[in-house]
Amino acid sequence: MLFASVYILASRRNGTLYTGVTSNLEARVWQHKNDAFPGFSRKYGCKTLVWFEMHDDIHEAIRREKQIKEWRRIWKLELIERENPDWRDLFSELVETPSSSILPEARALNLQSLGPGFRRDDKFS
Repeated sequence: MLFASVYILASRRNGTLYTGVTSNLEARVWQHKNDAFPGFSRKYGCKTLVWFEMHDDIHEAIRREKQIKEWRRIWKLELIERENPDWRDLFSELVETPSSSILPEARALNLQSLGPGFRRDDKFS
């Protein structure tokens, strides 16, 4: 089962932060890590998953993403520090879970067909 997720990627500890929302966290982070499309995270090297939050409802996840994007940077850093003080890349822990089934799906995507304006993979907003 896939959940809606809000996530934060970082370029390095206390570096550039990218906040996003997705309906498939594992696939989306894999895309960021592999520079699957142009955009902010590729330009600034945001490839380390440092925080995420799961939601049952995509609309709630989108609301939370917008809330976090409006936060001051220090609040985002405090959120990360509180839940991931070592700034570990949480992606490896995420894909090691038994429910992991996305990497083949992510690799199979024809990302070129998504077009240059593709930013998020949710289809509900």
